[in-house]
Amino acid sequence: MTTTLEPCFLHSFKLFASSREFKFPATNRGKSVLRLQAQGKITHQFIPAKSATACDTDVPRFDENSLIRRREFVHLSTIPFLLPFCVSEKEFAANALEVDGDEQSVMQIEIKKVVSKAKAPGMLRLVFHDAGTYQTEENSGGMNGSIILELDRPENSGLSKSVKILEKAKGVIDKYEQVSWADMIAMAGAQAVFVCGGPFIPVRLGRKDSMVPDAEGKLPLETLDAPALKKCFLSKGLSTQELVVLSGAHTIGGKGFGNPTVFDNSYFKVLLEKPWRSSGGMSSMVGLPSDHALAEDEECIRWITAYAGDQTKFFEDFKRAYIKLVNSGAKWKNA
Repeated sequence: MTTTLEPCFLHSFKLFASSREFKFPATNRGKSVLRLQAQGKITHQFIPAKSATACDTDVPRFDENSLIRRREFVHLSTIPFLLPFCVSEKEFAANALEVDGDEQSVMQIEIKKVVSKAKAPGMLRLVFHDAGTYQTEENSGGMNGSIILELDRPENSGLSKSVKILEKAKGVIDKYEQVSWADMIAMAGAQAVFVCGGPFIPVRLGRKDSMVPDAEGKLPLETLDAPALKKCFLSKGLSTQELVVLSGAHTIGGKGFGNPTVFDNSYFKVLLEKPWRSSGGMSSMVGLPSDHALAEDEECIRWITAYAGDQTKFFEDFKRAYIKLVNSGAKWKNA
């Protein structure tokens, strides 16, 4: 008899994400086989042995029939208890191969509990302020968790709230395995994008935390004009295109670029309209001076126009730029 199971519980297990077929040890009763089928379905089937002598003897011969029955019961009866942690079948099919072991699965579950749409803008700001200190020439700063030691700086005002939110999740995760703040922040930012409707962003784990704060004055200022912004981002190894696409994160957070809890390409559409040029009213308060500067630069406006007309391209390019950002300056445990 074949039983088809919903696969979403596999999200928490690396074994099922990395293999196509799984077999319990053979006994003189036969084999119990799990197969990962198309669209994330799992087929469970018990195959009787052709004869008692044709079977392997991997399991010691003490009440083998009872042992097999218990194994099948435990495996199948566990599934309902794992279902509350499920993602949708569509999400599983798209993301299963991105899961990198039990540590990442636990992190995803715990971070998902604390990163809501309302908390998403703060999480993304935390990412940019940690990774944004990177300097290529000096090979200093970057995604190293040092933001935890820099919360008293004026430019980091308000970020202690986001850190406190993540502390709860980190406390749970640390009971399984110690995780760095750099990894926590990188994954929280990715979840912030996803929970607001943006693309799923796979995040590599294994960053080390810095034990000292980064140098001051390395973050781009909100008052910079376009040439100064491009120069600043270039010093961090980021191109003009990456400057523009990462600025698209301002689409959430209540800066006047569409719905403050929806990650989409509204930021670029509003930049093309330049509402801040209007005299008085709320429109003049839309965005930061650095946002306005991008809309006045010939090179930047080409990318702004492209993303305003193609949200899919924005999502794809943002995902690549985000991965590059959270890997910049990172020191890896396995390096």
